[in-house]
Amino acid sequence: MPLVRRRPLMRAAMVGGTAYAAGKAGQRSASRQQDEADYQQQQEDRIRQLEAQQAAAMPAAAAPPPQAAPPSTDLVSRLTELKKLLDAGVLTQDEFDAAKQKLLSG
Repeated sequence: MPLVRRRPLMRAAMVGGTAYAAGKAGQRSASRQQDEADYQQQQEDRIRQLEAQQAAAMPAAAAPPPQAAPPSTDLVSRLTELKKLLDAGVLTQDEFDAAKQKLLSG
């Protein structure tokens, strides 16, 4: 008879112990997740601070220079016209080179 009475108590102790262990594991997991979230927030704050410092340290004059404008189609058409005149024999090679230099420099 004493064994019959122990079994329900042992079963209750095992169930209670398992529930306690599961609850503790859940608390540890939640705590770990909160710690990771806090760490990520700290890292993001540090990155924002560093970016702000870099932006403050970088003078406006150090900005990259604007890119040159692409050559206009007008220039291309003029060069094409000069080449046609050279091929037709209207211009000599020296005249063509001088006119091309004039167009490209100015």
